[in-house]
Amino acid sequence: MTAAFINGTKIAEDIKIEVARQVKDLSRRGVQPGLAVVLVGDDAASSAYVNLKAKTCEQLGIYSRKLTIPSTVTTEELLWEVRKLNDDDKIDGILVQLPLPKPVSKHTILEGVDPQKDVDGFHSHNLGSLLLGHETLVACTPLGVMELLYRTGVEIEGANAVVLGRSDDVGKPQAALLMHANATVTICHSKTRNLPKVTRQADILVAAIGKVAMVTQDFVKPGAVVIDVGTNKVADRADVQRLFGDDEVRWKDFEKRGYVWAGDVDQRAVKEVASMLTPVPGGVGPMTIAMLMKNTVKAARIRRGL
Repeated sequence: MTAAFINGTKIAEDIKIEVARQVKDLSRRGVQPGLAVVLVGDDAASSAYVNLKAKTCEQLGIYSRKLTIPSTVTTEELLWEVRKLNDDDKIDGILVQLPLPKPVSKHTILEGVDPQKDVDGFHSHNLGSLLLGHETLVACTPLGVMELLYRTGVEIEGANAVVLGRSDDVGKPQAALLMHANATVTICHSKTRNLPKVTRQADILVAAIGKVAMVTQDFVKPGAVVIDVGTNKVADRADVQRLFGDDEVRWKDFEKRGYVWAGDVDQRAVKEVASMLTPVPGGVGPMTIAMLMKNTVKAARIRRGL
């Protein structure tokens, strides 16, 4: 058996086409959805990611605003900027790019975002609503995972689903979404005993642990659907060789940039036992931005009672 790769790039493009239609529909009603992205500091990777979000907004007809704030900002100063966006009627969605500088209180800032504009789905109001099964704004990455499963015809109802990782932004909301889709859900983490034994029970395995190629064949039941949420930078030549062998595309990227991206799943090994697998890159990653756009339109509708 060799796993079929789930093309997240293609599915994300399909979703963006749908979102563009929704934006046109709103524009006929005199509404243009607006997204504000707050970037603190000058981290190159974060800046590139924010620029990609702005470019996607432009492509879909969504108004976008980028706020670049010095890394010396205090929690109180950043909270003031967020509150101004809360009061700005042009802005339907607010995204604070993470991570934030250590002196800044992440919790205070995320809780300062108006829940109706919280397109990242990180506010406790939205997380609580998700757990209760209410309609709400949900974190983009786990929402994207669900879209991948739905659009590739994976049977979720009644399936054993294992989520590897318990983070607030992926693991916990992912487990809630799978539970609401009637899967039987297990959450694993660093303290889980006999971890491979537990993950081998999964019909659907979502890996979001943040460790390069941690999930090997021993973790996967034959025929399982494996969703790799991990995005880890691999800069060691020996590790690239171990993970990807003589893959020409990977080596070309490595020689160009000095690193390659790898997931939490050992792709070369796991593709021999899984039925379906998301690649890294090109799997979950593109879905996150697509779902951000979808959430922004959803927030625009919610705010206006449409």
